[in-house]
Amino acid sequence: MEKKTVKKVVRKSVGEKVTRESSVPVRSQLAHMLVRPRVTEKASLLSSQHIYAFEVSQRATKKDIARAVLAFYGVTPIKVRIVPVPAKNVFVRGKWGTKKSGKKAYVRLKKGDTITIS
Repeated sequence: MEKKTVKKVVRKSVGEKVTRESSVPVRSQLAHMLVRPRVTEKASLLSSQHIYAFEVSQRATKKDIARAVLAFYGVTPIKVRIVPVPAKNVFVRGKWGTKKSGKKAYVRLKKGDTITIS
């Protein structure tokens, strides 16, 4: 499997162009994909099966999430599953409102790999 190289044009001065190749996305590009780990009872039960839950960006794809887990935690996921979280109506302090919708991802790792979530 070949990695695609991306050529970026960087200008040093007004008339001079320099190209630079990078095959791995920068951590800052992937920082917005993983919002936070989901620390719930279900997530803690799934961690014994090497499955970890994360809240992710609305525009995140499975490949983006896999790259972000590799960049931040140093482990390669076997499988990534994405679940939409629908918006919900709530009644708080005598007023009706809505909870925000979102996305969550379940990331499966190999048997020896673990992620420490603090």
